[in-house]
Amino acid sequence: MAIKATIYKADLSIADMDRNYYQEHALTIARHPSETEERVMIRVLAFALHADPALAYGKDLFDVEEPALWLKDLTGAIQTWIEVGQPDEKRLLKAAGRSEKVVVYSYSATSSIWFKGLANKIERAKNVSVINIPSEISAQLEKMAQRSMQLQCTIQDGQVWLTDGTDTVQVEREVLRGAL
Repeated sequence: MAIKATIYKADLSIADMDRNYYQEHALTIARHPSETEERVMIRVLAFALHADPALAYGKDLFDVEEPALWLKDLTGAIQTWIEVGQPDEKRLLKAAGRSEKVVVYSYSATSSIWFKGLANKIERAKNVSVINIPSEISAQLEKMAQRSMQLQCTIQDGQVWLTDGTDTVQVEREVLRGAL
């Protein structure tokens, strides 16, 4: 018998002063049985950083043809393809060909080693950005994970803070390739 996804619900309030985006989102997140709460929270963070009414969660761990998140225009063309973790070069090159922009959020202590092995292989994909979230930050975010969450994300002058009302995490982002 297959293990089913665990459902997380998050009320996410975003105040992104850098983009003049102020909105509340009610998120339903399906956590794959093999997925950690740390990865769930990195997906929530990625949503906050790219928030848009058309941004949607993909079925990435359930369906290899979809990313963690994606933003499509009204014609169905993919504007932004967002990966979480350490995808291989084939997946990134395919995503780069299918979308205008690809953003990868890595968060493991081994991200620098993974990226060194990947950098030359994705050289021709100019639309791919790789952002590393330090493992100590992702561990702090993981502690916020609950089946039902009330989160606020504030973004100003490139600085990012995520809070659950009890704890606040200042999210540092390290650009390994591309731009924020």
